[in-house]
Amino acid sequence: MSTTDSHDAPQEPDAIAAELGSRLREVRQRRRETLAVVADRTQLTRGFLSKLENGQTSISVGALLRLCAALEIELAELLAWPSGRLITRANRQPLAFGGSGMQEFLLTPNDEHRIQVHLTEIEPGGGSGDDAYQLPVQVEFVTVLDGTLEVTVNKTKHQLGTGDSLTFASAPHTFTNPGSTRARVLWVLAPAISVPSTQTPIQL
Repeated sequence: MSTTDSHDAPQEPDAIAAELGSRLREVRQRRRETLAVVADRTQLTRGFLSKLENGQTSISVGALLRLCAALEIELAELLAWPSGRLITRANRQPLAFGGSGMQEFLLTPNDEHRIQVHLTEIEPGGGSGDDAYQLPVQVEFVTVLDGTLEVTVNKTKHQLGTGDSLTFASAPHTFTNPGSTRARVLWVLAPAISVPSTQTPIQL
């Protein structure tokens, strides 16, 4: 069983411990890691980690460094954690999933594993191609910001216009822009998947 050392013993709870614990919980949940897995990697008990995440105890520097390594986050990044993680138009990550006549961008942080949002801009006639594909997710959601989109899921065609949305469980599907103007759509995937990116940002 994992154990803590004397330096990891609970200290007087305070606001700093509560904030640190909240940040650590957010990182762990974002990575979809369980307390049991993190405890095994760090040799800290699940009970201790639970108290730490809930601001009920403090942690030694050495144990915190082990925890950061287990969660693959730099200590400086953890201590400078913002209240929200902003993805601006200038620093959004271009994606390269294939298809034709498209530009795609990742709108959620790379290390966010619970959910993922893509912005896809599709020229008339562009889309994923004729071959149906299935992503390793539980559910997909797409909403049309501008233009039109045709999504075929399990050979059933869905015609979407501006403001329309479609939610479907993971299944073979394709999509295309059947209209005469560029379509802008948002895809939401849960949970997130690994994404292939282009080398340089694309400014529109």
